Amino acid sequence: MAMVRQDHNMGGTMLTEHISEVERQYYYMEQCHSWIKTQEEKLGRPLTASVITFGCQMNARDSEKLTGILEKIGYTIIESEKADFVIYNTCTVRENANLRVYGRLGQMKHIKKNNPGMMIALCGCMMQEPEVVEKLKKSYRHVDVIFGTHNIFKFAELIYRRITEGQMIIDIWKDTDQIVEDLPNDRKYPFKTGINIMFGCNNFCSYCIVPYVRGRERSRSPKDIIEEVKELSEKGYKEITLLGQNVNSYLRTEKEKNISFEEYEGVNSFATLLRAINKIEGIERIRFVSPHPKDFTDDVIEAIRDCEKVCKLIHLPLQSGSTQVLKVMNRKYTKEQYLNLVEKMKKNIPNLTLSTDIIVGFPGETEEDFEDTLDVVKKVKFEQVFMFIYSRRVGTPGDKMENQVPEEIKHKRFDRLKALVESQIAERNKEYVGTIQKILIEGKSKNNDEMLTGRTDSNKVVIIQGNDDLIGKVLSVEIVSEHMWYLKGKTEKE
Repeated sequence: MAMVRQDHNMGGTMLTEHISEVERQYYYMEQCHSWIKTQEEKLGRPLTASVITFGCQMNARDSEKLTGILEKIGYTIIESEKADFVIYNTCTVRENANLRVYGRLGQMKHIKKNNPGMMIALCGCMMQEPEVVEKLKKSYRHVDVIFGTHNIFKFAELIYRRITEGQMIIDIWKDTDQIVEDLPNDRKYPFKTGINIMFGCNNFCSYCIVPYVRGRERSRSPKDIIEEVKELSEKGYKEITLLGQNVNSYLRTEKEKNISFEEYEGVNSFATLLRAINKIEGIERIRFVSPHPKDFTDDVIEAIRDCEKVCKLIHLPLQSGSTQVLKVMNRKYTKEQYLNLVEKMKKNIPNLTLSTDIIVGFPGETEEDFEDTLDVVKKVKFEQVFMFIYSRRVGTPGDKMENQVPEEIKHKRFDRLKALVESQIAERNKEYVGTIQKILIEGKSKNNDEMLTGRTDSNKVVIIQGNDDLIGKVLSVEIVSEHMWYLKGKTEKE
């Protein structure tokens, strides 16, 4: 039991001796809750908060945790940058992402001027860059709280400090081996969600800033992951996505460092984790992102093959089809090794489909290198391709390379790749017509409120007619027509 003393600033109590981190954070949530109740009584209305997310699924999952803490504190969550508390969860994969945030902050300065009680917080990958924090301290003094990727669990404590200290709070950790469980979170959907199985990355691809802002790999315990999935299943969740920068190296770092971990339900690797989750009743689909080709071991391939709930669309980032470019990228595989892996996966996993990431115009990429990329795309016939024009990223080795590809050439190559990919997708879509697909209905179509939208096992978007009570259910749907970016289907009842 923690010893406490009176806190005259907020009329509550303060911690005076060590307790668990979870207890510590719930304590600060209680203190902030008391403060919010007082403010609401003064204003005669609820205090509102809004979390704006940039970036990947990892960031989206972090935002769910932030939102959960805000709700526990007592904020009413809205989708507006005119809320009483606005939080930007930032991405820094590309320079343009930083510029977007600075632009938003410039606009927010005027909004906050008219609402002095407003608070603004910045967190996420962008905050892990020292030059960004210095710029914020100098030019964006209207920001109230700044923290990074490693200490999101301290969100309530940082809010408390801002309230009691009355000044900009900056709390950036360079790295951590700490994972704090059992804090509030508010998941976006009641039927599908992401689950972190690990954090950080050890790969240091020469174009990527992630290892510098997310830190080294660290895995969650098998018990915590399995218990979380079971809890979600009991709440009615149908689909989970296992999240990590390099999921198929789950627990590898711990083994290399001889760090003891509690084996739970036979889980001691990514393959055994897939098998354990596959046994959990109620869960109907299991996805994962992102694996690394160099770590795609036979036991993982066999687990995907054997586990009926694991979706057979596998995201397998290529980045480039050129062995020479891959070497400069520090990807640690060749064109031939990638194609051999694909062939092995297709041979062993029935109905396998693949998606990938490709960077066009990496420094030193020649026409011959780009042709190698086109060759891989032609041979693999990806279900989805996420294409990016290389943009220099300060802080990465790629930014310092002298043989940068001219912008005009990059864009022409991108257009050629895009044309090839779209022609393959058009052909592939025709194969769906007349088939029966299992579709998880996710909500109303963005373009037509009278239609519902969902996704196949292979992540194809499908629209159907139906009532809202179908949302969150897995249906058998006949595909009746194909379009470039979606399929149209009908249920057996139609």
